[in-house]
Amino acid sequence: MVGAPDVVKPSDKVEDQSPHVTGSPIFTISDDIGCSGSTYNMASINSSGDLKSPGDPPDKRITDADAEKQPLSGKKEERWWNTLMQVAVPFFIAGCGTIGAGLVLGTVKDWDVFVNVSAIFVLVPSLSGLKGNLDMCLASRLSTQANLGNMDSTKEVISMVVGNISLVQVQAIVAATVVSIFAIVINTIADGTVNGNYILLILASAVFTATTTCFVLDFVMVLVIYASHKFKVNPDNVATPLAASIGDIVSNSVLAVTAQYMYEQIQPHNEDKSEVSLWQPIVLMCVYYCMLPMWVFVVWRNRYTKTVLTTGWTPVISALFISGIGGIVLDQAVDQYPGYEVFQPIVNGIGGNLVCVQSSRLATHLHQTAIPGVLPENTRIMEWPWKTWFFGTPAAKVARMLLVLAVLGQTIFMVVADVVYQGIVTVQFAFGLTYLVCSLLQVMVLLYLAYVFIHLMWKKKKDPDNAAIPYLTALGDLLGSVFLGLAFFILSMFGMQYGNNVQ
Repeated sequence: MVGAPDVVKPSDKVEDQSPHVTGSPIFTISDDIGCSGSTYNMASINSSGDLKSPGDPPDKRITDADAEKQPLSGKKEERWWNTLMQVAVPFFIAGCGTIGAGLVLGTVKDWDVFVNVSAIFVLVPSLSGLKGNLDMCLASRLSTQANLGNMDSTKEVISMVVGNISLVQVQAIVAATVVSIFAIVINTIADGTVNGNYILLILASAVFTATTTCFVLDFVMVLVIYASHKFKVNPDNVATPLAASIGDIVSNSVLAVTAQYMYEQIQPHNEDKSEVSLWQPIVLMCVYYCMLPMWVFVVWRNRYTKTVLTTGWTPVISALFISGIGGIVLDQAVDQYPGYEVFQPIVNGIGGNLVCVQSSRLATHLHQTAIPGVLPENTRIMEWPWKTWFFGTPAAKVARMLLVLAVLGQTIFMVVADVVYQGIVTVQFAFGLTYLVCSLLQVMVLLYLAYVFIHLMWKKKKDPDNAAIPYLTALGDLLGSVFLGLAFFILSMFGMQYGNNVQ
């Protein structure tokens, strides 16, 4: 049984709108995360402080079967086949993007900058994860606004888009700087020396990659969400996978090309190796840091993003460090296990895409059916895992679909990536089974954490659209890297490494 806060608190900013009307008084509640205008009467709140329908009995209880029938899609329940199609199509498109990201990483790992500046490998998961930290948060926020009916006015849409894109640029510059410093520290500890030229290279490459990738993905997501809203498709199902379909491959490609170019520029250009050219990375950083105050001003003046500017940093920065640990795993594993760099973006990307669909839907459901700080009736923060995966909660229906997609999708993506990388099918049964087990385990853990995180943050009056997805995608990167590394390690113990049977 979930404990509920008092029905009315001073901090809830409750205003009695009809003091002289007979019957139950009506209140407008403005919460701490920016959702105002929700109207409830006292008949809508039971004796425990939970919201309920006016006609429901005071202590209504429902069975697990009835709980699962409670829709996660707002006014009317989505048919399961509609949900499956809306999720599956962008999911498989996104899978192609993750395969491309893996192939890009497999190609560029032998470039001079990746060989000589190992910190670049630490940047890969973190910068790829920025689509979860920033772009998928933007998609989740805009999807929620669309489902709440706030995207019908062109003026409001423009204000929403401008504010959110500016916010992502601010977050991208700051986040890229932080993760660059983290990578530089790790590189210094590993090498025992500090190279000032490499510091400039890492900073410039990270900032340029983060801002450029986020800017491209933001416009893609805005168009997808707006089109979904117009064509009556739930944007929670399609926005994040479609954005992710190009996110990883764009991020890896831009980082590789930019870093290699900067590396070539800072190399000595005369015979005694004393003359180096550092003006390109310096100018690039000066331009972006000078633009930062302008982006901050735009965000501060926008009512949709002002609150996030001051309160949304902890999840983003924390998630970067979590992804950074995954980068250390990648840096260590890529030299020991051939093929690891090809499959790592696939495992990480697919897990992140699936959990973002579920978390976005859960956040929208809470925005539509509850007030901040109060969970929907018969909802608990800590639930049995199998109830969130298979049967017993409203989230279980979609979770089952996502688990099926994970198994089916990973099987297809594994074979396709193998054929493209090796030229023929080299996947053995032991590798395929181990790979599927580790990827499925990653998705199951993420789906359960999503259920817990979303409801916990709502209980704490934190907007899950801003706070949950960064943690989930970062944990997806870390868990995917670790589980995949463990799979390669176990297989190597028995002499069944990937590609062993290639002549």
